[in-house]
Amino acid sequence: MSLLSRLFTRRSPEKRLQYGLQLIEAEDFAGGFAEISAAAQTGMPEAQFRLARLYLDGIGIPRDLVEGGRWLRRAAEAEWIEAQFVLATLYLVGLPEAVESDSFNLTDVAQNVTGQPNFHRAAHWSKLAADAENPDAQALYGYVLNAGPEDLRNPEESLVWYERAAKGGSPQGHLGLGLAGLHSARSDEELAKAIEHLKIAADADVGSALYLMGIAYERGAGAPHDPVAATECYGKAAAHNVRSAQARYGLALLEGRGIEKNPSKGETWLRKAALAGDTEACALLGDIHARGGDLSPNYLEAANWYRRAAEGGHAASARALGMLYLTGAGVTRDEDEAAKWFRYASEKGDTASSADLGNLLLMGGGTAEDRLATKALYEKAAHSGDLIAAFNFGVCLAEGVGTERDEEQAAHWMRKAADGIINAQYWYGRMLIDGRGVTANPEEGREWIRKAAVEGMVDAEHHYAQLLVAGEGGPADHAEAFVMFERAAKQGNANSMFALGAMLGGGHDVPEDRQQALEWFRQAAERGHVGAQLMMGRYLTRGLVGEPDMEEGLIWYRKAEAAGLAQASADMAQLKFPLRETKPEADSGEEKPAASTEETQPADSHPAVG
Repeated sequence: MSLLSRLFTRRSPEKRLQYGLQLIEAEDFAGGFAEISAAAQTGMPEAQFRLARLYLDGIGIPRDLVEGGRWLRRAAEAEWIEAQFVLATLYLVGLPEAVESDSFNLTDVAQNVTGQPNFHRAAHWSKLAADAENPDAQALYGYVLNAGPEDLRNPEESLVWYERAAKGGSPQGHLGLGLAGLHSARSDEELAKAIEHLKIAADADVGSALYLMGIAYERGAGAPHDPVAATECYGKAAAHNVRSAQARYGLALLEGRGIEKNPSKGETWLRKAALAGDTEACALLGDIHARGGDLSPNYLEAANWYRRAAEGGHAASARALGMLYLTGAGVTRDEDEAAKWFRYASEKGDTASSADLGNLLLMGGGTAEDRLATKALYEKAAHSGDLIAAFNFGVCLAEGVGTERDEEQAAHWMRKAADGIINAQYWYGRMLIDGRGVTANPEEGREWIRKAAVEGMVDAEHHYAQLLVAGEGGPADHAEAFVMFERAAKQGNANSMFALGAMLGGGHDVPEDRQQALEWFRQAAERGHVGAQLMMGRYLTRGLVGEPDMEEGLIWYRKAEAAGLAQASADMAQLKFPLRETKPEADSGEEKPAASTEETQPADSHPAVG
């Protein structure tokens, strides 16, 4: 372009603005910025608005939120409607206070970061643009009236502005009507109407509306149940940086829900959501790395994600983090840290964490402060009528956790909790049988333990079976005891496995079956039951089932001896002498363990419940 032409185009601010925009389009950003800046300096509103956008977008000059905001304000004050709308939008995000001043100050550089949302300034500028019939500004003003502070809030007037915006073709107006409709819908027809508005906004590629349509399709609420459409909406919303959509899209890819399964891509989207602050995504990533799946578990990575989720208030993740500290998986084993996270999760309403914390404290873990705080937590909730808390408070009283032992009060709270808590039924039953805190009453105690056993509590099943074998608190019933022992054994109770072996070995009112007895003894022995290890040694070295197996029998004897069982040493000493050959069926003098004998095992634990 000739010098004459350049001079001609610069005769007016309008020409300078036009030329500056041409230069920007030609990617001569520095030249375009200079031309537009010169036009803006004359007070031309459109040029001021364009210059503001260059500052805000960092085109032709480093990004500057303060200067961009100042030029927007100048254009808005000159009644440039688009500037009023953009300025209102930025105030909702948060603008530095320096935007309100025209004087330059070195501290403005430090303030060149997003400030706090200012609903009042957003209301002022959006209302001006809304009155000028800008549909997007009308939707924005409707949002301010709906979500702003109490002195601005007016939901009824908000709907009026959403309606005006929607009629003017604003997708955001339809989004506002859809959201309002979701909250107020009382019928399928009203829900469907709300979804119609959301769909219009989603078809216009509004991220929030796309996410909500994904929810509607996934749940079949106000729209057909369609997993494919749901995942498609989540994917589009995820591309708009809607973090909840990123989390759901990632999960859909992980599970192959409505889309081809792609674990790697799914985890990538979950990470985006998690790093943006989505606690559910953090929790999911923790679960993924804790489980391992196709790869080995990465507990260090799991702990990092669980911590992020826990710090965001995710109770289940706090509990999971506590478990990692308790076991030392991915982190240094630290019972105090485990107790801290269990308590945090419990305070957030995770009842299972209350049980974990209670169990940890019962085993001597945690600090004195933990015990006091936990006891106080349980006590307060117990007095408010929480039966789980009543049970846990009873445990604290019975075991002296955070307080002096008080078995009478423990029994009182156990009785209250027993009306709805299985663990409390078991505890209260044992207290009645042992006369702890109450007058001994074996009959009533057995009935409470029976109730817990019928509900499937493993310890109760085993204990009730013992009572049936011994005839304590009622008549003996070996057949029913066998059924209860078997139920508990199938859930992994080694004591019950041992008891089944003892009953099948003979001397009880059930058919003798030494082959089956050996199998139950083996299962219990493999789980570390010392008495079962002794019986394995006897069965194998004495040939009580088939030919003697001295080698394996000695292995089991030595395991029992290493665990401190003196009888194993005595049995092995007898093996120095030739064994009397005896057929199993004629071995009527063989020593048989009683089904309820468990001196070689620790006493039943009494866990807290959640």
